Amino acid sequence: MSRRPPARRRPARRRSRKTSGGEQLVLVGGGLVIAWALFMGLLSFLASHLWVLVVLVLLVGGAVAASVVTRQRAAQWERVKSQGLRYALTQLDALHHRQFEHAVRDLMRRDGCANAVQVGGAGDNGADVKATDPYGRRWVIQCKHRRAGLAGSPVGTPDLQVLNGTGRPVHKGDVVVLVTNGRFSKPAVEFARSQRLHLVDRAVLGEWASGSRPLWELLRAVPPPRRPTALS
Repeated sequence: MSRRPPARRRPARRRSRKTSGGEQLVLVGGGLVIAWALFMGLLSFLASHLWVLVVLVLLVGGAVAASVVTRQRAAQWERVKSQGLRYALTQLDALHHRQFEHAVRDLMRRDGCANAVQVGGAGDNGADVKATDPYGRRWVIQCKHRRAGLAGSPVGTPDLQVLNGTGRPVHKGDVVVLVTNGRFSKPAVEFARSQRLHLVDRAVLGEWASGSRPLWELLRAVPPPRRPTALS
């Protein structure tokens, strides 16, 4: 007897995309209806229990007020810390050169330059710190850190030539300064004098960092104030 070939199974029909899309619409619509019902139920509950709404408002208001007070206290504490900022030369010697730039920025802020910023890095065009003092003068500062302090190599004329070429033409500085925790070479001192550049060596830095006086009171021949009444 010959065997009949096995019956082929008919491939299952795929659901049409229209049917699938319709189911999605039904689900979305049902979700919206449920959400609306919950929202209306919440409104109804709050309307009949006004004390709950009052408590929620008080809690939210208290949280916002506490957040504002916390931020104000933090800002006040930062101002107190900056006003009392002091550095010993040994502390400055131990810093990384980038930390040294931040320390100079913080000292400028301590002395009233609220907008002092550290800008040193690739493409800084010879400026590491910029600031505007309370008298309106624009400060452009380059920092040269020597880990060995006075025993390190002196800052020479080439560094000052870079600063001189950008401090006023590029950065629009009124006071152009080079700060180091080390020393300057004799040619560098002479070049700075001829180009009206200001030098802060280890001795001046130590006096400034100790908090005795702001930097503009420690330097000679600083340009006159732009705003004579800024501190009045």
